[in-house]
Amino acid sequence: MTKKQTTTLSILILVIITLCVMVSRRLWFRLDLTKGKSYTISEVSRNLHNDIPDQIRLTYYLSDKLKSIHPLPGEIEDLLKEYAGFSRGKIQLSVRDPAKAKITNQVEQLGIQPQQIQTVEQDQASVITVYTGIVIEYLEQMDVLPVVFSLETLEYDLTSRIRSLVRGASRQLGVISGGDPRRWNENYRQLQNAYMQAGYQLRLITDGQDIPDTLPALLVLDGVESIDETGLYRIDRYIQNGGKVLFTVKGITIDMEGGLEARLLADGGLLDMLSAYGVTVLPEMAMDKSALTMQYQTRSPNGATLVRITRNPQWIRVLAESGNPGHPVTARFAGLDLYWASPLTLNAPRGVEADYLFTSTADAWSMGEPFFTNPEVPYLFERDAAETRGKKILGASLSGTFPSWFAGKPVPEPEDGSELPAMPAQAKTARIMVIGETEFATSFINVSNGHRNLDFMVQTADWLCNDDDIIGIRSRVSGSGRLDKIIEPAKKTSAMKFVQLVNVYIVPLLVILAGIFLALRRRAQANAKARSYAEENNGTTKEHSDGL
Repeated sequence: MTKKQTTTLSILILVIITLCVMVSRRLWFRLDLTKGKSYTISEVSRNLHNDIPDQIRLTYYLSDKLKSIHPLPGEIEDLLKEYAGFSRGKIQLSVRDPAKAKITNQVEQLGIQPQQIQTVEQDQASVITVYTGIVIEYLEQMDVLPVVFSLETLEYDLTSRIRSLVRGASRQLGVISGGDPRRWNENYRQLQNAYMQAGYQLRLITDGQDIPDTLPALLVLDGVESIDETGLYRIDRYIQNGGKVLFTVKGITIDMEGGLEARLLADGGLLDMLSAYGVTVLPEMAMDKSALTMQYQTRSPNGATLVRITRNPQWIRVLAESGNPGHPVTARFAGLDLYWASPLTLNAPRGVEADYLFTSTADAWSMGEPFFTNPEVPYLFERDAAETRGKKILGASLSGTFPSWFAGKPVPEPEDGSELPAMPAQAKTARIMVIGETEFATSFINVSNGHRNLDFMVQTADWLCNDDDIIGIRSRVSGSGRLDKIIEPAKKTSAMKFVQLVNVYIVPLLVILAGIFLALRRRAQANAKARSYAEENNGTTKEHSDGL
């Protein structure tokens, strides 16, 4: 090869490498072997560029110090690069260290929250301030993820917030907290934080306030006894105008401060209205063998205080397999913790489609009046088991054109003398969800570590607001399941024996057999080499003899 040919070939190789690097910025693939494809951008996010008319600017404010001591910020940055890579240039990504750029004050004013972490360098412990947050900018609008230190909901957060910015509509939820705003602030703080982290703005609707027709969705949390006719009229009118509502209600109430005594609620009309919509809340208490653990105090015969731990069938552990796989909200259902729930029955009127969201197991039953809740007398829990045994619907969804509860009835007159707006001339398609329990979304979840309930509440809001396609990407990182998932004693015993057999006998036996196999194989190889060596020596000796 001549010198000219060598130079030409070298130049061509450099050009090919350069072009490959340029193409690889757009044409590349990622192999994700995790269950549920936890590290793969979903089809929804890949096609998001079709909904973005102007460029989105993503700025990841990340301290280099944090990236050097923890691997997660690097993984977050990789996901953001992949996210922007699928946008076909519609999403521009930049990563900046606020300290290095000397913009810490400006970054904090944007809403990025500084975090203090402890580090150890050269046997010296110190506390450093770091940043890991994302700012999303679109035209003159901006949204902020103050602290980003998890991949679990990052894609969901980005996609949902970008959609809201592009549409120019805030993700807003109205809340009716059982007619008592104080209960919202006292008992629902964790739920508030979950919605705020998901990008929702919450609007508390108190007695006497109208429900705006433009409100994307409404939460009615409890209120069976406290919502009056005026409040029911406003809710009914909102639904007739195509509103979307989540109801958390049940037919009984538990006195948390009075020995857990249970009684039927005096319905002010809310349960009757729901029954007209197509879902009836039964005046019963559901129980299940799939139960949560309850810890309570009692006294021994000698007066000493004892702490006991027992399974309480009135605290139902709704299993993941009990969710409806055909519904967007429960297609990736992780289960729920329910406390003193009421079963539901579906009786959809004409023009309404009703379906279950999740159920109990087939080993569930229910109890009517009088109710027994004392864990010291669990044998009374199964008083009605023989007659009521079977799977119970505990959550339901309904869609369609709902009949008005106030059709043919006079319009209620508010106490302040004002006039309520008239019902629409024609009802619009609406969505309703009903959960037969009220405590599962309150701070009571702390007793069973039922924080997955909050994820479910966010997913219901997504469905009510018509963002069905992003529900599945909210939580795509596989979490650890419960260690007590098997509830049947016979199946649990079989599983334990199988695990014991595998670990105590089969695994050691396989190790022994593998050792014997390798030893015999090595011996056979050694013997083969010895024979080969002997044959070669004999052949050499014979040739030498023949030569002589």
